[in-house]
Amino acid sequence: MTALPLDRPTSAGSVFLAFLTLGLTSFGGPIAHLGYFRRAFVERRRWMDDAAYADLVALCQFLPGPTSSQVGFAIGLRQAGPIGAFAAFAGFTLPSAVLMFAIAIGTAGLNDPVSTALLHGLKLAAVAVVADAVLGMARTLTPDWPRIGIALLAAAVVLLVPSAFAQVLAIAAGALVFRLAGRNAALPSAPPDAGSAISPRTGWIALGVFALLAIVPPLLAAGRPWPSLDLFDAFFRSGALVFGGGHVVLPLLEAELVAPGWLDMSSFLAGYGAAQAMPGPLFTVAAFLGALATPAPFPLAGAAIALAAIFLPGFLLLVAALPAWARLGASPAARAALTGANAAVVGLLAAALASLGLSGTIGSASDVLIVAAAFAALRLGRMPPLLVVAGSALASLAAHFAI
Repeated sequence: MTALPLDRPTSAGSVFLAFLTLGLTSFGGPIAHLGYFRRAFVERRRWMDDAAYADLVALCQFLPGPTSSQVGFAIGLRQAGPIGAFAAFAGFTLPSAVLMFAIAIGTAGLNDPVSTALLHGLKLAAVAVVADAVLGMARTLTPDWPRIGIALLAAAVVLLVPSAFAQVLAIAAGALVFRLAGRNAALPSAPPDAGSAISPRTGWIALGVFALLAIVPPLLAAGRPWPSLDLFDAFFRSGALVFGGGHVVLPLLEAELVAPGWLDMSSFLAGYGAAQAMPGPLFTVAAFLGALATPAPFPLAGAAIALAAIFLPGFLLLVAALPAWARLGASPAARAALTGANAAVVGLLAAALASLGLSGTIGSASDVLIVAAAFAALRLGRMPPLLVVAGSALASLAAHFAI
């Protein structure tokens, strides 16, 4: 059957609405987000194909910063230029950022049994979403035994060495193995084009801004009281040093905020716990931490500074890398390497799926039934993820009260 043509470009408003829906419904962390993104933009809207999507995922895995937010930023850039990139970021980030700020000022709580049961259902829905993404991407990106082998090897590496460095190593190894094996047949003909809206000059400017923001603020703040600049520097440094995003940033934030006395450990852990219940990127915990670290009457300013600072380094590095990434895609050798990297991305998603299963997320027969039903609704029933997420949460709540 002939594939339907890809649908692009689109307006920044359409990008914002698409990502706002995801920002309200994408639970489960960065790997689950990648599953939601694939379903929304590869399968439903057809803004790109699996190969282009996997190229973006592979690139963002190599860079510091929140992987899923960087992928979303690149998709928005690809569809509607720089305004589209900002629209994607705003739509995906604002819902959880607003909720985290509200929790910080004491207007919400998520520790009661009903909230706990609903949160568990959201995690179960995330397992189904990741399983659906693994199956869908595997059919496209691992059609032969060499690429299946690369995916299995990548999954094994990440499961045996669970770290962001292992993820980067697995992708690099997949690219190298496929390239050295001389695999040049049946490669995707279209190079990745997310960088087409970014000129090399803009990329170099973004890299220069990143370097300035990494060096200048600590020099300016040295030896003088400048709380806002100190806050920006703490969150910018955390965002610049983390690979893999999500939970990986929390030890860095603890070192930046708890040890110097900005926050006590109980407040820090309260923010971490609340962030587990939020849709969208876990990095929006910065809104909570920034608000608490800023004296009244300026908690909103602190939340805004922290939120901007933690996302900014990853986006600057992405803009710096995209032009070169687009040029590399025109090279047959580079395409061979990217094809191997794409197969490794399938392995990373498979490893994430296995980790979710082994982490205690699925702990009962009712959990198994909820995950199976959610997966069937996505894969066979083609139901919208919003309905699947809501159904999983309600099913988990019903199971909780039935026990």
